[in-house]
Amino acid sequence: MTGMESLQAENVAERIMAAIKEVQKNMTKLNIMVMGKTGAGKSTLINNVFSRNLAQTGIGKPVTQSIRKYEIEDFPLAIYDTPGLELGGENAIDELLKEAKDVLSKGAIKGISESIHCIWYCVSTPSHRFEEAEIEFIKKFLDEANEFCVPVIIVLTQSYSKKDAKALLSEIEKENLAVAQIVPVLASDVDIDEDYVIKAYGMDTLIDIVNNVIPEALRDTLAAVQKANLKMKRRKANAIVAAAAAAAAATGAIPIPFTDAAVLVPEQIGMIASITGVFGIPVEKATVTALLSATIGTVGTTVMGKTVVSGLLKMIPGVGTIAGGVISASVAAALTAALGEAYIAIMMMVSKGEMSVSDLDTDEGKAKISSIFKSKLGIKRNSKGKPLEEEE
Repeated sequence: MTGMESLQAENVAERIMAAIKEVQKNMTKLNIMVMGKTGAGKSTLINNVFSRNLAQTGIGKPVTQSIRKYEIEDFPLAIYDTPGLELGGENAIDELLKEAKDVLSKGAIKGISESIHCIWYCVSTPSHRFEEAEIEFIKKFLDEANEFCVPVIIVLTQSYSKKDAKALLSEIEKENLAVAQIVPVLASDVDIDEDYVIKAYGMDTLIDIVNNVIPEALRDTLAAVQKANLKMKRRKANAIVAAAAAAAAATGAIPIPFTDAAVLVPEQIGMIASITGVFGIPVEKATVTALLSATIGTVGTTVMGKTVVSGLLKMIPGVGTIAGGVISASVAAALTAALGEAYIAIMMMVSKGEMSVSDLDTDEGKAKISSIFKSKLGIKRNSKGKPLEEEE
């Protein structure tokens, strides 16, 4: 790499990191209140749904005598927790209702970034019953929540037995409560013995329900902060790639000389930043550099140099060589789509624990990235970069 290329590489990597920070900064904070009796498994649920362990590492501060707000710096999620909810008497119920209403009211006044957007009321399935005190409490609480238009989801936690969960769900449904939905969840795998493990389930369904009831402005935030529903992340990331590829195609509709192909870089920078935001995975500049150098060559020549582009074109079906030394719409779209799809594949692997972010900057990691990118380049696409099989 020449001195000029090194400077270009540094510049592009810095622009991508700046774009990632901007995406993250612009996310509206998602605020969820979690309630339930002691032992209902709230902390286990929180730590297995979200990509940060707020119940363990979040900084908690009291917002009322009983309710605490947990959050992590530069992470767009706050959990309002009611620890040790006990329903032993009328005074305790009334006091908790008063505190909860106070939180809901203050949030509504301050606007969307401070409002409570969703409430999870946790009921432990092994209890096998919805106690009268809980029924009384939640009916009163729903009146308060509905006043501020905050959706409530009843989460049947610790649902080791799906049969028991179904029975408890049926019992709660008889109360005709004004809740968004009732969902059984087992937040983590449970080892019964050496030969049998009850696999975790239901968290992806919970996230889908939350996505349907919160304001649209918070759905990107939900996708970013949760780790329980990777299909949601992939869907949103795929939409970002499709938009970026279409934008690159529009740019390439006026044939671009090799020397001017840097005009495609903004679409790619925005795409990578937005995908990073969706997956909510912290990345460093070295990670971005490794990604790009392992895909479309030296960072400074990202869809820029004639040698790089000519080499990549041989992998794109139906393109061959460039006529007249220019990049067409289909080439611009194909390169952008392949880069985005390769990045999604890598982020999915990191999310599943199949590799770590630090692995990406190793020779083995770069080889893996390069292999995935080449496979994505080999897909037949239309002029906007969309795989042809998806058109059928």
